[in-house]
Amino acid sequence: MGKNNGQKSWAEKQVFTTGEAAEVCKVSQQTIIRCFDSGRLQGFRVPGSRFRRIPRNELIRFMRANEIPSDVLEASDIKRVLIVDDDPEIIELLQDAIGKDERFEVKTASTGYDAGLLTESFKPHIVLLDYMLPDINGNVVCERIRANHALADARIIIVSGVVNQNEIDELTRRGADDFIKKPFRIDQLIERMTNLLNV
Repeated sequence: MGKNNGQKSWAEKQVFTTGEAAEVCKVSQQTIIRCFDSGRLQGFRVPGSRFRRIPRNELIRFMRANEIPSDVLEASDIKRVLIVDDDPEIIELLQDAIGKDERFEVKTASTGYDAGLLTESFKPHIVLLDYMLPDINGNVVCERIRANHALADARIIIVSGVVNQNEIDELTRRGADDFIKKPFRIDQLIERMTNLLNV
């Protein structure tokens, strides 16, 4: 119970002392001070004092850059989105559009293999999955995600331009939650995502 309360207060806090940043990052305060003084961690000093302060967005950026889980700061507000597509233009379009939405954190993969690695480390809340990947098809990726108990709550939206109804039915059986046909409107896709995630 206490842990959740602590997480809630971290999630609402906008500016951190070096001691608080150290606690959130699970490192020593000296490490945070060294990173601050070397410019790796941006912030400001309280006027007329030597006290260092770190804005929330900068602390999250620093944690992500150093692969420190930032869930404690983000509570459950920010949803992790994994985009899996071998078309660089689609990846760029989706990353740009969804990345601008503060409700989402986005990572991308262009092969089923990379998607597998990222689902393990990133633990996405939702996967936007192209059906035709260069190495494996969407069915296999769906099955692998559904076989991973750590991803039991992950949602999967298949995004494709070449899937017929039989294949859509098969994808649903393999674990896909929704299907959207290319070309699509970004606002429609985000609406489908938010409905699945209840955000």
